[in-house]
Amino acid sequence: MTILSRRPPGLGDERNGEGSEEPHSPFEPIATTARYREPKSGIDPDREKTWLRRAMPIVLAHKKIFITSLVLSFVGLILQVQIPKLLQDAIESAIVKHTGTLSHYIWIMLILAVAAGIAGYVSRYFLMRTAYEIEFDLRNIIYMHLTKMSFPFYDRVQSGQLISRANSDIRSVQMYLTFAPSILVQCSVALVAFAYMLSINVPLALVAMIPTPFVYFLGVQMRKRIFPVSWLIQARLADVATIVDENINGVRVVKSFAAEQRELTTLAKAADRLQWSYVKDADIRARFTPSVQNLPQIGLALVLLFGGWLALHGKLPIAALASFSLYIVMLQAPFQMLGMIIMMGQRAAASSQRIYEILDEQPTVVDRPGAVDLLQCRGDVRFESVDFKYAEDNPLVLDGFDLRIRPGETVALVGRTGCGKSTVARLLARFYDVTGGRVVLDDHDVRDYTITSLRGNVGIVLDEPFLFSVSIRDNIAYGLPNADFADIEAAAKAAGADEFVRELPDGYDTVVGERGYTLSGGQRQRIAIARTLLVNPPILVLDDATSAIDVQVELTIHGALRTLMEGRTTLIIAHRLSTISLADRVLLMDGGRIVADGTHAELIETVPLYGEVLAQGEKEDAVRLTGDDLPEGGGVPGGLGR
Repeated sequence: MTILSRRPPGLGDERNGEGSEEPHSPFEPIATTARYREPKSGIDPDREKTWLRRAMPIVLAHKKIFITSLVLSFVGLILQVQIPKLLQDAIESAIVKHTGTLSHYIWIMLILAVAAGIAGYVSRYFLMRTAYEIEFDLRNIIYMHLTKMSFPFYDRVQSGQLISRANSDIRSVQMYLTFAPSILVQCSVALVAFAYMLSINVPLALVAMIPTPFVYFLGVQMRKRIFPVSWLIQARLADVATIVDENINGVRVVKSFAAEQRELTTLAKAADRLQWSYVKDADIRARFTPSVQNLPQIGLALVLLFGGWLALHGKLPIAALASFSLYIVMLQAPFQMLGMIIMMGQRAAASSQRIYEILDEQPTVVDRPGAVDLLQCRGDVRFESVDFKYAEDNPLVLDGFDLRIRPGETVALVGRTGCGKSTVARLLARFYDVTGGRVVLDDHDVRDYTITSLRGNVGIVLDEPFLFSVSIRDNIAYGLPNADFADIEAAAKAAGADEFVRELPDGYDTVVGERGYTLSGGQRQRIAIARTLLVNPPILVLDDATSAIDVQVELTIHGALRTLMEGRTTLIIAHRLSTISLADRVLLMDGGRIVADGTHAELIETVPLYGEVLAQGEKEDAVRLTGDDLPEGGGVPGGLGR
């Protein structure tokens, strides 16, 4: 069965012979369900907690392999701690006292070294696996949250900021959550080493720890200075990402105004600000890190000085001094990593706050408690005294807007640019919620329906079609991924796209470029129309959907569109007379409300404003087609290019 022979769902079969309603099955979304593994846990929503406590549920979700990694790391380090003690025993027994063989101790050391190496390898493997699992969870948590956010959020947030927070900020948090505990394990082993030092000689062990308070003080000062710089670095990284993202997406605007050098200057200024932040960060680390890492060397010098004096006076065996020196060397590793963990911690704290700013935002358009699925949609649409503005401080776009579209009726909405025509379509599909009044569908406020089922019954073709960088077949089947090719082909024919698609190098398997720009504007619009027609919604909204299509080409698809509109509620937002001719009646908008209602012939005779709007639309149409669409067969062979 092809799309042209389908009936809009729910029309004409709502009731059985006796007038009682047929049983309704639950609404089933037409798109496929997610196939990836969802995160086992999420970010704690309590904003009063520290950033680390809020992130802890994600870490605990992987506690088995993480704890295994830390335990094996601890075991490996404990085995290494035994080697200095064995060295001391070997020197005293085999070299000084000649009571044992040196080979015996060598074999034990080799076994300990191999065991420690195996434990370290497995520990490292589990640690990296935990790191990637946490990064996977964080990335998916953010993306899942972004998919739930409403359109007002995207109206005010820069995409470059979102990209930066979903990449570099996540990596900063992930690095600290996984590697900081590992470093703390090494610090705990340092305590074990210190205990061995105390067992050898208490005064000498205390002398070795003299630099420790100074290391702690420097670490605190370093942490205070790095945090604001770390925040600045992440924010300026996002600024650079935003500029690059906007220049790539808006490359045609940049080139059309020959503004490449200006944009390069803008990027250079942002890069200079980022460079200053990095230099400031490097300056802080250069001043503090060497001291933090090298203060333990003073402890080694004090051990050799005081321990040498003890050995010369016969109060400490030479073997014990050698063992003590090795323990001091073991203590240096945690101190050397202390500067790194402080830097990682401050950058992670700054990054986490930027991530939480997104996750703490809540969608404004959500399902009401008790919302029901929209089943057997008849397509009876009413706007009742609707007021709407996009932001609190903005003027009203719709002011007391009233509209009624009966089931199966086709209505054209006409008006000057900026009068609110597209806003009507956005409110119908609940891209936004009304500021006042209500939008009613089948005698119920659209807010009483679940968003998924509402949008599953309202198909919108926008005036600026967006195509994904996949094949044309996949673009058409985006809303119905499991559709048969026969249905995809039928939708393309109905939209007037089949002919040019077949002329492309790989036909329906041709992969379009970024945002579909390897196709002309009119070709993109026809693919977008086919994408919506394949879903076959009971309510169809064409928002200037043929504005970039040549008039002659548009006329060839009108026949198919008329067939598809039969029995289907259709709202056409248009300025072309050829498109308006598809409608049963025409509504003229001005000042955010309907000012005239009738047929084209009635309005052209009685409403001067209507003629002015059409004339203005013809001028805009001529400019648009001249700059946006190529004649069929023009440009690059096969229809590619512009």
